[in-house]
Amino acid sequence: LDRALQAHLPELSRSRLKQLILSGQVSDAAGGREDVIRDPARKVRNGQTFVVILPEAEDATPQAQAIPLSICFEDAHLIVIDKPAGLVVHPAPGNPDGTLVNALIAHCGESLAGIGGVRRPGIVHRLDKDTSGLIVVAKTDLAHRALSRDFAARRISRAYAAIVVGVPMPV
Repeated sequence: LDRALQAHLPELSRSRLKQLILSGQVSDAAGGREDVIRDPARKVRNGQTFVVILPEAEDATPQAQAIPLSICFEDAHLIVIDKPAGLVVHPAPGNPDGTLVNALIAHCGESLAGIGGVRRPGIVHRLDKDTSGLIVVAKTDLAHRALSRDFAARRISRAYAAIVVGVPMPV
């Protein structure tokens, strides 16, 4: 279903359509009644008609939220946070708030406004939701440009450690 809808609605990404399906915003309009569909992998037959409801756009500006941060370093230009596993870095569909960005806006105030974009202020790299570790955040445009350039040029190195229980299976 998500692929068929994407072919007919190219302005919407397949992941956006999948999210709409899972949230009950797509229904089968067969026989004049509308049955909500929640399975993006549902098979589609030729000639079927579907209704897709696009919710009103949400405010793209993340709001400040007083979420505790474990700050390892901070000066006027950057802040280094020890991000716990389970904390999403920036707002995205399915995680509109309760993110590191929301916490940073509360901690740093308006000083982060516009640095690196509205949805990702100051963020120059990321860690997956389930990954813990240090994340560097720029507090100025100059620091953001320099850090972004250095990460892209691989002048900043990262190291990862993992705890494995059992014996990993070769791929």
